[in-house]
Amino acid sequence: MEIWSDVMCPFCYIGKRKFESALQRFEQRDGVQVTWRSFQLDPAVKFKPGRTLYDYLAERKGITPEASRRMHERLTAAAAEVGLRYNFDAAIVANSFDAHRLTHLAREHGAQDKVEERLFAAYFSEGRNIGDHDTLEALGAEAGLDTVEVRQMLAGTRFAAEVRKEAREAESLGADGVPFFVFNRLFAVSGAQPGDLFLEALEKAWAEQPAVSPS
Repeated sequence: MEIWSDVMCPFCYIGKRKFESALQRFEQRDGVQVTWRSFQLDPAVKFKPGRTLYDYLAERKGITPEASRRMHERLTAAAAEVGLRYNFDAAIVANSFDAHRLTHLAREHGAQDKVEERLFAAYFSEGRNIGDHDTLEALGAEAGLDTVEVRQMLAGTRFAAEVRKEAREAESLGADGVPFFVFNRLFAVSGAQPGDLFLEALEKAWAEQPAVSPS
Protein backbone atom coordinates (compact mmCIF):
# COMPACT_ATOMS: atom_id res chain seq x y z
CA MET A 1 0.00 0.00 0.00
CA GLU A 2 1.55 3.29 -1.14
CA ILE A 3 0.14 6.75 -0.47
CA TRP A 4 1.45 9.77 -2.35
CA SER A 5 0.74 12.98 -0.47
CA ASP A 6 1.93 16.44 0.50
CA VAL A 7 1.84 17.51 4.15
CA MET A 8 0.42 20.88 2.99
CA CYS A 9 -2.50 19.22 1.18
CA PRO A 10 -5.75 19.50 3.20
CA PHE A 11 -7.36 16.62 1.32
CA CYS A 12 -4.38 14.39 2.14
CA TYR A 13 -4.93 14.66 5.90
CA ILE A 14 -8.65 14.05 5.45
CA GLY A 15 -7.87 11.13 3.14
CA LYS A 16 -5.51 9.71 5.73
CA ARG A 17 -8.28 9.58 8.29
CA LYS A 18 -10.76 8.03 5.87
CA PHE A 19 -8.26 5.39 4.81
CA GLU A 20 -7.40 4.63 8.45
CA SER A 21 -11.07 4.11 9.27
CA ALA A 22 -11.37 1.68 6.36
CA LEU A 23 -8.21 -0.14 7.39
CA GLN A 24 -9.59 -0.67 10.88
CA ARG A 25 -12.56 -2.46 9.33
CA PHE A 26 -10.41 -4.61 7.03
CA GLU A 27 -10.08 -8.14 8.39
CA GLN A 28 -6.57 -8.59 6.96
CA ARG A 29 -5.30 -5.22 8.24
CA ASP A 30 -2.32 -6.79 10.04
CA GLY A 31 -1.01 -7.89 6.66
CA VAL A 32 -1.13 -4.39 5.12
CA GLN A 33 2.11 -2.42 4.90
CA VAL A 34 1.66 1.30 4.27
CA THR A 35 4.42 3.40 2.70
CA TRP A 36 4.08 7.16 2.35
CA ARG A 37 5.46 8.65 -0.86
CA SER A 38 6.44 12.25 -1.59
CA PHE A 39 4.62 14.67 -3.88
CA GLN A 40 4.78 18.47 -3.76
CA LEU A 41 1.75 20.43 -4.91
CA ASP A 42 3.87 23.57 -5.28
CA PRO A 43 7.62 22.87 -5.39
CA ALA A 44 8.39 26.56 -5.99
CA VAL A 45 6.54 28.02 -3.00
CA LYS A 46 8.62 30.05 -0.54
CA PHE A 47 7.96 31.27 2.96
CA LYS A 48 7.00 34.96 3.10
CA PRO A 49 6.49 36.47 6.57
CA GLY A 50 2.96 37.75 7.02
CA ARG A 51 1.46 36.00 4.00
CA THR A 52 -1.74 34.19 4.88
CA LEU A 53 -2.86 30.89 3.40
CA TYR A 54 -5.94 32.68 2.09
CA ASP A 55 -3.82 35.16 0.14
CA TYR A 56 -1.50 32.44 -1.13
CA LEU A 57 -4.33 30.32 -2.55
CA ALA A 58 -6.04 33.41 -4.01
CA GLU A 59 -2.83 34.28 -5.86
CA ARG A 60 -2.27 30.74 -7.05
CA LYS A 61 -5.83 30.09 -8.18
CA GLY A 62 -6.56 33.58 -9.49
CA ILE A 63 -9.49 34.12 -7.13
CA THR A 64 -10.34 36.73 -4.51
CA PRO A 65 -9.17 36.36 -0.88
CA GLU A 66 -12.84 36.17 0.11
CA ALA A 67 -13.43 33.22 -2.22
CA SER A 68 -10.29 31.59 -0.87
CA ARG A 69 -11.55 32.02 2.68
CA ARG A 70 -14.89 30.42 1.78
CA MET A 71 -13.07 27.46 0.22
CA HIS A 72 -11.08 26.97 3.41
CA GLU A 73 -14.21 27.19 5.52
CA ARG A 74 -15.64 24.27 3.55
CA LEU A 75 -12.40 22.35 4.07
CA THR A 76 -12.54 23.04 7.80
CA ALA A 77 -16.06 21.58 7.91
CA ALA A 78 -14.98 18.52 5.90
CA ALA A 79 -12.04 17.95 8.24
CA ALA A 80 -14.29 18.21 11.30
CA GLU A 81 -16.44 15.39 9.91
CA VAL A 82 -13.48 13.01 10.32
CA GLY A 83 -12.40 14.40 13.68
CA LEU A 84 -9.73 16.86 12.53
CA ARG A 85 -9.38 20.48 13.60
CA TYR A 86 -8.10 22.75 10.86
CA ASN A 87 -6.89 26.22 11.85
CA PHE A 88 -6.19 27.98 8.56
CA ASP A 89 -5.99 31.37 10.27
CA ALA A 90 -2.70 30.23 11.82
CA ALA A 91 -1.33 28.19 8.89
CA ILE A 92 2.14 29.19 7.67
CA VAL A 93 2.78 28.82 3.95
CA ALA A 94 6.20 27.24 3.44
CA ASN A 95 8.00 24.81 1.16
CA SER A 96 7.41 21.16 2.14
CA PHE A 97 10.53 19.69 0.49
CA ASP A 98 12.53 19.23 3.70
CA ALA A 99 9.46 17.89 5.49
CA HIS A 100 9.33 15.18 2.84
CA ARG A 101 13.00 14.42 3.42
CA LEU A 102 12.16 13.98 7.11
CA THR A 103 9.53 11.37 6.24
CA HIS A 104 12.16 9.43 4.29
CA LEU A 105 14.41 9.38 7.34
CA ALA A 106 11.45 8.26 9.44
CA ARG A 107 10.82 5.40 7.02
CA GLU A 108 14.26 4.01 7.79
CA HIS A 109 13.34 3.90 11.48
CA GLY A 110 9.83 2.50 11.12
CA ALA A 111 8.31 5.79 12.27
CA GLN A 112 7.00 7.16 9.00
CA ASP A 113 3.32 7.19 9.90
CA LYS A 114 4.07 8.92 13.21
CA VAL A 115 6.06 11.62 11.45
CA GLU A 116 3.42 12.08 8.74
CA GLU A 117 0.76 12.50 11.40
CA ARG A 118 2.92 14.93 13.36
CA LEU A 119 3.62 17.05 10.27
CA PHE A 120 -0.04 17.18 9.27
CA ALA A 121 -1.11 18.28 12.74
CA ALA A 122 1.68 20.83 12.98
CA TYR A 123 0.70 22.46 9.72
CA PHE A 124 -3.08 22.29 9.80
CA SER A 125 -3.84 22.62 13.50
CA GLU A 126 -0.88 24.25 15.23
CA GLY A 127 0.35 26.92 12.83
CA ARG A 128 3.94 25.68 12.78
CA ASN A 129 6.39 26.32 9.96
CA ILE A 130 7.05 22.94 8.34
CA GLY A 131 9.77 24.47 6.18
CA ASP A 132 11.85 25.60 9.15
CA HIS A 133 14.68 23.26 10.16
CA ASP A 134 14.39 23.91 13.90
CA THR A 135 10.68 23.14 13.72
CA LEU A 136 11.28 19.95 11.74
CA GLU A 137 13.94 18.89 14.21
CA ALA A 138 11.49 19.35 17.08
CA LEU A 139 8.68 17.53 15.28
CA GLY A 140 10.97 14.64 14.43
CA ALA A 141 12.01 14.35 18.07
CA GLU A 142 8.35 14.38 19.15
CA ALA A 143 7.78 11.42 16.82
CA GLY A 144 10.73 9.51 18.27
CA LEU A 145 13.57 10.33 15.86
CA ASP A 146 17.08 11.12 17.01
CA THR A 147 17.60 14.89 17.13
CA VAL A 148 21.22 14.78 16.00
CA GLU A 149 20.44 12.54 13.04
CA VAL A 150 17.57 14.79 11.97
CA ARG A 151 19.77 17.88 12.24
CA GLN A 152 22.54 16.30 10.18
CA MET A 153 20.09 15.14 7.53
CA LEU A 154 18.50 18.57 7.19
CA ALA A 155 21.90 20.27 6.97
CA GLY A 156 22.79 18.23 3.89
CA THR A 157 21.02 16.89 0.82
CA ARG A 158 20.21 13.40 2.03
CA PHE A 159 16.94 12.04 0.54
CA ALA A 160 16.60 14.98 -1.87
CA ALA A 161 16.91 12.70 -4.89
CA GLU A 162 14.40 10.25 -3.41
CA VAL A 163 11.79 12.98 -2.92
CA ARG A 164 12.10 14.11 -6.52
CA LYS A 165 12.09 10.53 -7.80
CA GLU A 166 8.86 9.67 -5.99
CA ALA A 167 7.14 12.74 -7.42
CA ARG A 168 8.09 11.66 -10.95
CA GLU A 169 6.97 8.13 -10.17
CA ALA A 170 3.53 9.35 -9.11
CA GLU A 171 3.14 11.12 -12.44
CA SER A 172 4.19 7.97 -14.31
CA LEU A 173 1.44 6.07 -12.47
CA GLY A 174 -1.16 8.58 -13.62
CA ALA A 175 -1.40 10.89 -10.60
CA ASP A 176 -2.25 14.50 -11.35
CA GLY A 177 -2.73 15.40 -7.70
CA VAL A 178 -2.81 13.99 -4.20
CA PRO A 179 -3.75 12.08 -2.16
CA PHE A 180 -3.08 9.15 -4.48
CA PHE A 181 -3.51 5.65 -3.05
CA VAL A 182 -1.88 2.75 -4.90
CA PHE A 183 -2.86 -0.82 -4.05
CA ASN A 184 -0.18 -3.45 -4.78
CA ARG A 185 0.64 -1.54 -7.98
CA LEU A 186 -2.54 -3.12 -9.36
CA PHE A 187 -4.81 -0.08 -9.30
CA ALA A 188 -5.15 3.32 -7.65
CA VAL A 189 -7.69 5.49 -5.87
CA SER A 190 -7.37 9.25 -6.21
CA GLY A 191 -8.62 11.76 -3.66
CA ALA A 192 -10.05 11.68 -0.15
CA GLN A 193 -12.71 9.12 -1.02
CA PRO A 194 -15.32 7.65 1.36
CA GLY A 195 -14.10 4.95 3.73
CA ASP A 196 -16.31 2.32 2.11
CA LEU A 197 -14.55 2.82 -1.21
CA PHE A 198 -11.16 2.36 0.45
CA LEU A 199 -12.42 -0.80 2.13
CA GLU A 200 -13.59 -2.18 -1.20
CA ALA A 201 -10.21 -1.38 -2.74
CA LEU A 202 -8.37 -3.11 0.10
CA GLU A 203 -10.50 -6.22 -0.29
CA LYS A 204 -10.01 -6.26 -4.06
CA ALA A 205 -6.23 -5.78 -3.79
CA TRP A 206 -5.98 -8.54 -1.20
CA ALA A 207 -7.98 -10.93 -3.36
CA GLU A 208 -6.02 -10.12 -6.52
CA GLN A 209 -2.50 -10.04 -5.12
CA PRO A 210 -0.12 -12.49 -6.82
CA ALA A 211 0.16 -15.86 -5.13
CA VAL A 212 3.45 -16.59 -3.40
CA SER A 213 5.00 -19.86 -4.53
CA PRO A 214 6.17 -22.16 -1.73
CA SER A 215 9.95 -22.36 -1.34
